[in-house]
Amino acid sequence: MGAEDVVEQRPFIEASSSSSSVIQEPPRRTGNVGSAVAHIITGVIGAGVLSLAWSIAQLGWIVGPLSIFLLAGTTLVSTFLLSDAYRFPHPHGPVRNPTFMHAVKHYLGNKRTWVAGSLQFLTLYGTCVAYVITTATCMRAILKSNCYHKEGHNAPCNYGDTLFMVLFGCIQIIMSFIPDLHNMAWVSVVAAIMSFTYSFIGLGLGIAQTIENGRIMGSVTGVPAKNVVEKLWLIFQALGDIAFAYPYSVILLEIQDTLESPPPENQTMKKASMVAIFITTFFYLCCGCFGYAAFGNNTPGNLLTGFGFYEPYWLIDLANVCIILHLIGGYQIFSQPIYSSAEGWASRKFPNSGFVNNFYKLKLPLLPSFQINTFKFVFRTVYVITTTGLGILFPYFNQVLGVLGAMSFWPLAIYFPVEMYFVQKKIEAWSRKWIVLRCFSFVCFLVTVVGLIGSLEGIISQKLG
Repeated sequence: MGAEDVVEQRPFIEASSSSSSVIQEPPRRTGNVGSAVAHIITGVIGAGVLSLAWSIAQLGWIVGPLSIFLLAGTTLVSTFLLSDAYRFPHPHGPVRNPTFMHAVKHYLGNKRTWVAGSLQFLTLYGTCVAYVITTATCMRAILKSNCYHKEGHNAPCNYGDTLFMVLFGCIQIIMSFIPDLHNMAWVSVVAAIMSFTYSFIGLGLGIAQTIENGRIMGSVTGVPAKNVVEKLWLIFQALGDIAFAYPYSVILLEIQDTLESPPPENQTMKKASMVAIFITTFFYLCCGCFGYAAFGNNTPGNLLTGFGFYEPYWLIDLANVCIILHLIGGYQIFSQPIYSSAEGWASRKFPNSGFVNNFYKLKLPLLPSFQINTFKFVFRTVYVITTTGLGILFPYFNQVLGVLGAMSFWPLAIYFPVEMYFVQKKIEAWSRKWIVLRCFSFVCFLVTVVGLIGSLEGIISQKLG
């Protein structure tokens, strides 16, 4: 191993002398621009793309699209800074940082590592809970659209969520047998294709509705409110929704660690980020703008599950199926950093434990053989059960996720990447670059505060209403 590949790695312990035990080898890094783009799109373009029409409706025709462009640029700057933090300069050669927490620890020390790790894991875990809820919402939407088609739009088509959440949890337990991100390129490719599909469907339906209306709906100032204060809350919430729809800093270094080298990983990651953010911005603008153009002041919170459209019902069903398949892959993308961290900690803490470190080869009928580790199986199963259980107990957790996203946006996507860049490049205080990046960080901090206020007010208003 050359100096350029020095890295902190989880120990891979040889299993016991049992004939069924094997040695778990370190994963080979074979990722490229294409696989990185697929991972990013799977993590970034969630079903939330279909709610951006509501955000643009609150901001109007000028501020809405402009906000998307500005936050796309902000995310690109953030990803460039963070991707450069992947290799930490060390006297014996650059050290790879395979996770966000590794990078923070090397550049900023242990104290800030605890803060970064807590926010990262809270965001990842909260996103997984939200995916459980959103999947159930999409499954229910399929049944409702079929019911409305058969019984009429005024029919009482009501369905529960619990069974759908349990079904999603069972699928995720099976999906959790995938070892790590190195083996998930195909999952991300499928999930990315699904996100393109339902985004195109939402875009197509928006265009069709606009043509049917014969004019472009909406206004420069957006949806009118009862008073200035209420309008301000809606603007805050819309800005927060757009801001938190972009960043993927919580999984960026984990994705970068799958890339082969040469070429340097940061170069590949920057190319992938530019491509992914361009694609993301295209879909965000198209779905958001055409959704607002189609419905104007009556733009629903979600073009599909909010039933902005009723027909053709089969197309609505197809879009929701695509969302479900995308969320199945997205859940794994956001779970893998937690899995990796927990399993690495256990392996270091209990290096002689067969329960933690032994891998066994299993062969099931009609399936290829695969390796299984007892601790991995137990931990990942319990993890899925807890996210599913929280989704069942708190089916409105999506609203709370907005608050979690607001709290983590500035620290994870802006503050830590900027601070690590200062250390890595040895930027002097009060130099031009230092001032520019400090101003950039402060403006993003204000956006976070605004989004947090809007999210909290939205929860309070909904509860009181």
